Formats: sequence, C-alpha cells, structure tokens
Amino acid sequence: MGAQWGDEGKAKIVDMLAADADVIIRWQGGCNAGHTVVSNGKTYKFHLVPSGILYKNKICIIGAGTVIYPVALETEINALIKEGISLKNLKIHPLASVTMPYHIEIDSISEDGITNETKIGTTKKGIGPTYADKFGRCGIKVQDLYDEEFLSKRLDSILPVKNVVLKEVYKTKTYTKEELTDYCKRAAKILKPYVCNDWQELYADIQKSGKRILFEGAQGVMLDIDWGTYPFVTSSSPIAGGAATGTGFGVQQINEVIGISKAYITRVGEGPFVTELDNLAGNRIRTIGQEFGTTTGRPRRCGWFDAVVARYAVQVSGLTSMAITKLDVFDAFDQIQLCTSYKDTRNGKIYNYYPTNVNTHQYLEPVYETFSGWNSNITAVKKFKDLPKDAQLYIKRIEELIGIPVSYVSVGPDREQTIIMKKCRI
Repeated sequence: MGAQWGDEGKAKIVDMLAADADVIIRWQGGCNAGHTVVSNGKTYKFHLVPSGILYKNKICIIGAGTVIYPVALETEINALIKEGISLKNLKIHPLASVTMPYHIEIDSISEDGITNETKIGTTKKGIGPTYADKFGRCGIKVQDLYDEEFLSKRLDSILPVKNVVLKEVYKTKTYTKEELTDYCKRAAKILKPYVCNDWQELYADIQKSGKRILFEGAQGVMLDIDWGTYPFVTSSSPIAGGAATGTGFGVQQINEVIGISKAYITRVGEGPFVTELDNLAGNRIRTIGQEFGTTTGRPRRCGWFDAVVARYAVQVSGLTSMAITKLDVFDAFDQIQLCTSYKDTRNGKIYNYYPTNVNTHQYLEPVYETFSGWNSNITAVKKFKDLPKDAQLYIKRIEELIGIPVSYVSVGPDREQTIIMKKCRI
C-alpha cells in the first residue's frame, strides 16, 4: 500500500512480490490510479487490472471495493491483450460498483466549477461521484447489469432524482432510461468474460488450500477518505484496513503490511504538502524521476522525504515494513534533505506527529536534516552493503525515524533492480 500521496512505485513492488503469491487482489479505487511496471525492459501501464497479471497462473481479482468505468477497463484490457498478456485468470467481483455516464459529467463539472482554494484536483474519471452514489445507496453494482428486471427498477428509482440534479444543479444534460439501459448492456458485454459470480466458492477454495494472497492498493495513506488530508483526498480507503473491506477477506489473514514510499515524496492534485520544493531541486527530482501521472500525465509536485508523513502511515495502517523506491534519482545530488518534524511559524511549536487539520499546514515549515549525496550510479547494486556509505546512512536514518525496518530498496525501474533487505512473508 502507498505510504505517501500515491504514485510511490507500488506496481513494481507488487510485481516483485506477486512472484510468490497465488492470488493478487486490487481492493479499492478505479481507473484514476496508474501503476507502471517495467519487466525485461518493457513498460506496462495499469489502471484497474492488478499488475500481477503479468505472471502466468496467478488469479487476479478486481475487488468489491473498486469502482469500474467499463469503457476505460475495456481500453486497458485491449491494450494488455495487444501486448500478448493473457487475461484468462482476471476476475471481477460482482459487488464492485459501476461508473455511469452521469458520474463522469458530475465529476468534471464539479472540479471545473469551483475555486482554486477548494479545488481537489481529481482525475475527472467519475470516481468520487460513483463512490458517493455507492454510499448513498443509489449506485449500480456489476451484478445488477445481468438482472434485467432489477436493473430496470433501479433505473426507475435513480433516474428521476438524478436528472433533477443534473439539470438544476449541474446545468448539464439529462439521460433517458433507454440511454442508460443501452450503456448498461454495453457494460455487461464488456465485463461478462471476467465477472466471478462464484466468488464465494473461489474464496473458500483459496482459504482451504492455503493459497498466498497479495492485496494490492491504489493511491496512498494521505489520500484516504478518513485518514488523509481531507478534503484533498480520494473517495476510498487506501489504508491497510481497506484491504479487508474491499476484498471480503478478514483482517486475521493479513500477516504483513508493506508500505511503499519514494526516497523523496510527490503529490498530484491540490492540498497541503509541507516539504514541497518549488525550486531547482524540485524540478531536478521531477525531471530525473519522470514524475508525471500515469493516468493524467500531470506533472507531480515534488519534495524531500517526509518522516512525519511516514510515521503517520505506520500508525494508521500498522505497517510492518517500508519499501523505498527511486533511491537512484538522487545519484547526482550533492546534498539530500530529510524532514524530521514541522515547525509552526506562528508560535514555534514543533510537530513530531502529523497535524490532521489541513488549515494548520499553511503555517508549517519543515525541520530538515541534511545528508551528503553519493554522486555515483547505484542502478546495478544488488546488496545493501554495496551501496555507497552515504546512501546506506540515508536509508538507516529513515528506519530510525519511522520505527520499522526498510524491507526493499528500489534502485531502478526494472524488476531486477531491487535490493532485498528483509524478505516479506506472502
């Protein structure tokens, strides 16, 4: 799971861990997420399909906690098929929620029609409105697409209210029942080869046979709907607890919680970001690290590693270890800074714990420790002891500050460019 604001390089770590797993389940989010995997020199981009699909004979499930925009998923599936990736083991949970056309409309208008002070920075993929309808009990589930009688009743119930909102509040087009019925028919056709209606039997078999399960999250702790920098958050639960609610497997089956952080930190969209670098160093990190959104292409906001954020992730998600990605981005840096705490410029108060009131953050400045860079190429290093001493000191200091071990260190985009410091149980 992401231990920052998403985009931490989760897909690479998931891809590596998937080698030892039998089942990979994506538990939340939708096509607003973007996971990039580089394998054997080839780059694959995922949005909703679990990135473990690159392995043969792994069961890959899009879980009940996700929201599915069928048109976008079809595009992703077709792209993977074109690359020769088999999707025979891809399964979609019938309790996942379906993004409808009006969700896209509402998301776009809501984001474009508000002021910069309250803009969230969504991907305009309809994710938030889909989740809002799910929790408002006026959403459509995947299983509803295959029950003509029930779907008809649902649309009769939903559409009159939704059209009033679309017309009077959002000043946009309304929909006829026929239009939405046609959309649902197309969605049903797209998803049908993968819908797992016998999921309870499958789950029972997974548990009975002792299959190893890897839960794959999207976004990150700081974007969690409950624990993130609200309201500048996503609409689901990327924290570890979300893995249980989003998959239907109990928390007692989780024996490792691996947080993933970059050696620095990035954020896409609006919201507080204490260590943000609006300067040459930030631009260097963005350029070298290729920090542009997989889904949107938007340039990411970049800053130094924030141990306050990392400790918060450890606390609210019960992390057992941390994987650090993109350490190689610092190969040509003379100096690296690491944020250990925050200082309130109004009264000098020091925060070692993360202030959850986002209004406070405009008054905060980072307290840094400075480290020497190593000015050498580490992309071929296989063992921690072979890293430059300054790189080792940087990682060890992160471990001290966050209170858990670093299990993996990524020194390049490829699957093989990973230093294993503590092999995690799958």
